[in-house]
Amino acid sequence: MEPGRGIALVAHDNCKQDMVDWARFNRKTLSTHRLYATGTTGGLLVDEVGLSVTRLRSGPHGGDQQIGSRIAEGEVGLLVFFWDPLAAQPHEPDVRALLRIAVLSNIPVACNRATADFVISSPLLTGRDPWTPALVTA
Repeated sequence: MEPGRGIALVAHDNCKQDMVDWARFNRKTLSTHRLYATGTTGGLLVDEVGLSVTRLRSGPHGGDQQIGSRIAEGEVGLLVFFWDPLAAQPHEPDVRALLRIAVLSNIPVACNRATADFVISSPLLTGRDPWTPALVTA
């Protein structure tokens, strides 16, 4: 993934605090990328974490589709989507469509904090080849 590429941040209601906590911990890294988020999640990231976020509609009102469109257009190269597997979602078809376009576009998708931690700490996020040692300067 190229540095500064778009990252989409989405969280279902029961996962929003996890998203805020995760984003707060990774604020420095996230602040170097273009961030997109669905409505309420984006508001929390702006208000509670201080990130600059392009806020879209809430998920049930078309926000998931707006994120999917940005993935399809190549504006978003990472989807961090903390979804709640135990709660029925009234916009389940939109959720499935979002995950489908992310997979078809071959972008990383993190659906929980453990995976998001792996992805955000990967040298691939910065565009550096992980097999080439970092240049050390004195």
